[in-house]
Amino acid sequence: MVYLYHLKRPIMIGRIIETGLLKGAMQSHESEMIAVIGRRRVGKTYLIKNVCSRQISFYMTGMQNGLKEEQLFNFAQKLQEYNKKKKRTLTIPATWAEAFLLLTQQLQQTVTPYKKVIFFDELPWLATRKSGFVEALGYFWNNWASTANVVLVICGSAASWMMDHVVNQKGSLHNRVTQLIKLEPFTLSETEEFLKSKKIALDKYQVAQIYMAMGGIPHYLNAVAAGETAIQNIGRICFTKTGLLRNEFNNLYEALFEHHQNHIAVITALASKWKGLTRSEIIKLSPFTNGGGLTKVLQELETSSFISTYIPFGKKSRETLYRLTDEYSLFYLKFIKVQTDYKAGTWLQITKTANYIAWSGYAFESLCLKHITGIKKALGIPGVYSTESSFMVRGTTAAKGIQIDLLIDREDRAITICEMKFTTGTFILTKEYANKLREKREIFKIATGTKKQLFIALISTYGLQHNQYSLGLIDQVITLDELY
Repeated sequence: MVYLYHLKRPIMIGRIIETGLLKGAMQSHESEMIAVIGRRRVGKTYLIKNVCSRQISFYMTGMQNGLKEEQLFNFAQKLQEYNKKKKRTLTIPATWAEAFLLLTQQLQQTVTPYKKVIFFDELPWLATRKSGFVEALGYFWNNWASTANVVLVICGSAASWMMDHVVNQKGSLHNRVTQLIKLEPFTLSETEEFLKSKKIALDKYQVAQIYMAMGGIPHYLNAVAAGETAIQNIGRICFTKTGLLRNEFNNLYEALFEHHQNHIAVITALASKWKGLTRSEIIKLSPFTNGGGLTKVLQELETSSFISTYIPFGKKSRETLYRLTDEYSLFYLKFIKVQTDYKAGTWLQITKTANYIAWSGYAFESLCLKHITGIKKALGIPGVYSTESSFMVRGTTAAKGIQIDLLIDREDRAITICEMKFTTGTFILTKEYANKLREKREIFKIATGTKKQLFIALISTYGLQHNQYSLGLIDQVITLDELY
């Protein structure tokens, strides 16, 4: 989320629902515990500080890899900072139980016309092993905060940890969270609006290129500069020695996961196949055995929005596909990690390779999957219930195989087969390609035995140049503009 200031009135970009939930909590007449989760760098702290800044009576953030004693020292400093009496003697608590007692006493003495907000950021870093933090937090809430008409905001980038140790905890915090906010990356339209707020004028194609490389992560997008094309920006941010995203990858996973090398191993395996991998395929490409360790890693990666799961059309849950859907992670593994020569024009040269063409096709497909709402609206079925999936029939010596990356199975007895193409101009359908599409539709119909109406929709950057091959075959055309 970003605020622009004009005549002292904030203009908000995105985060409308999340802002409403926070404001509602601050205006209610009961205590509220708000848990905010989301991928690192997605703007959680920025959101909370901007919405709640006037009412924050205490705020502290955890120190990555900090010892219990260091965290308590930082707590004492923050407590003194918010103490209106400004005591000179710094009282460092020995335990978190003592720390929360001091906090309770100070908050009871704090007089404010607003509902008090207590904000703990990066909670997983504060709650070091055997530190007693979570237990003390639970006692603080149950013994005082829950009846004191305050808002307790707890935030963490390690989303899976937050779910396990706070939201779904069976101990003192069980069922205490009154609102759960999961902050997602910006959409395409929000990304465009964010860049415009920085006086960066890029057309939708250029914005999409940037999005495909780094996703809708505000911290990354903040590095985009005006007066540069998408290629220039990506080159500077990713392929220079001081570029923001050159060394972000390992730092990102290390900050989120305790045994982050396991998570990187899974991410690396998923990056090797565009269409996704089954659990058994991941095991073959990573150091895991078919045990609980992999299950936990997959859950943590999905909760943190790095990967997504898809059940192919007509398949069962055991055939679930795991796909790498974090744009930056894929881009790093495909291009940044393997690049050894960092000089001007590196990315421009890469864009002329077959590897780039393959990546851009997959990245555009991933972009489309994240903007299903825009696709359905363009198809004229925004209110029709549907499920989205992929479909594959493996080829044999006797029959051809097919791969469909996006099927929209609709409740109005129709299925839309989506063909996605990222091109630099209007897509031209050739006779050969038209025959492949007809063949794909026919094989799908026979293999599934569906009685539903089948439509073919083309989703491409600049639409379709209609010719004799597209007539009667392509039912609908969706352009990049309609995903915004």
